[in-house]
Amino acid sequence: MGTGRQAVAVVTGASSGIGAATARRLAAEGFAVVLTARRTERIEELAKELQADGHTATAVTLDVTDRAAVDAFARELGPVDVLINNAGGAFGSESVEQGDPADWLAMYQVNVLGVLHMTQALLPALRDSGDGTVLILSSTAALAAYEGGGGYVAAKHAAHTIAATLRLELVGEPIRVIEIAPGMVKSEGFAITRFRGDEARAAAVYQGVAQPLSSEDIADTVAWAVTRPSHVNIDLLVVRPRAQASNYKVHRD
Repeated sequence: MGTGRQAVAVVTGASSGIGAATARRLAAEGFAVVLTARRTERIEELAKELQADGHTATAVTLDVTDRAAVDAFARELGPVDVLINNAGGAFGSESVEQGDPADWLAMYQVNVLGVLHMTQALLPALRDSGDGTVLILSSTAALAAYEGGGGYVAAKHAAHTIAATLRLELVGEPIRVIEIAPGMVKSEGFAITRFRGDEARAAAVYQGVAQPLSSEDIADTVAWAVTRPSHVNIDLLVVRPRAQASNYKVHRD
């Protein structure tokens, strides 16, 4: 970076799960973290926790699907060095035939347009930093389809394509574009949201899997990727638990 200031990392979806874990890890790495999410109380609590530990942290309530709000956020932000596009989610597990278009639209808005809004809005500041990084949290769903995942798979394929296209378009500029695609992660709320609050169905996803990935495991890969030397770009990092060989093949005791 070379300016003498503390590097700034913006984390979307920082109120829980991978986002919160990533914010904690990046703060520990020395970043000033800007926590964004819709749940104000959660990110404010996390910011206070990080500040109490001596870190620089700011909480900003933000819905990444609201372009006007994103633009207003970008205008007030100031310098930024790293953007972690983590906000996302899966809604429903119906077949393509039975899927609710409203669920598909909601998934597209947060997983795809949310990434687009944040990336477009912050690219000028990332460019001005002289050493910017855009990181997109996609999924192994971005790389292979599976039954009951049509809407989520389509959205994450789109996020994957944003990363690949942006990398081509920005080559030669001082901005890295990184994609991390997690497999089975037992993160707070993900499966519960997907199965509309059905705790039994959510628990069944991980049943018999001795060690699914944790949010902290993914935060570890994020921190590693963004702290590589400036000339090193991690194009795509697929992270699965040892028990998961593919979206289809999972060892269960």
